[in-house]
Amino acid sequence: MEHFVAINPFVRRQTPESPFSHFTGTFEELRDEVEHQLQNMTDQNVRPGYREGVVLVKLDSHRFRAAIVEINESTELVASYESRREGEEPRMTIRAKAPKQRALHAEVVLYHHDVLAEDGDASSDLEWEIISINAAPVEYNEEIPMQPNTLIANHFHLDGGTRTNLTAEEFEAALKKSVLFWKDKALVCGES
Repeated sequence: MEHFVAINPFVRRQTPESPFSHFTGTFEELRDEVEHQLQNMTDQNVRPGYREGVVLVKLDSHRFRAAIVEINESTELVASYESRREGEEPRMTIRAKAPKQRALHAEVVLYHHDVLAEDGDASSDLEWEIISINAAPVEYNEEIPMQPNTLIANHFHLDGGTRTNLTAEEFEAALKKSVLFWKDKALVCGES
């Protein structure tokens, strides 16, 4: 079978040991599931992302672990200043000391080749590339909002950010949604 979805190196950081949601199978199995969903596309399993050229593919959550946890006054938080990948400016991160949880919601974020080519981030000539695995320990009927700092980096096209192409009003609405979602949540520190 000839593939039309590539596995971008950026998503390969989403492993069981990482502070990010992950798929319990191989990246190749994940790609196969994504391609299957795209070939059988419906409004329920594939929908537009935050800008043209970004789509969200909903998958059965049973093979995903969620790195998002709810926090409260007793949650131990760890701050760090680190790059998301080599050569990128560091960013401040705040994570919770907590284990990943079984996902009840899982989506894979795909970027079209043209979007990735804008900043030289395309890793293949294929039409789509898997950029992120978004999973949550709760059912969520909408796209899981980007964390506020990620949305800001993207919107203002800071180092490592992909342009959102949002108007000022759209950006304000997206930022409000992000802040309201993430105000009592954090990503975990990662599993060992």
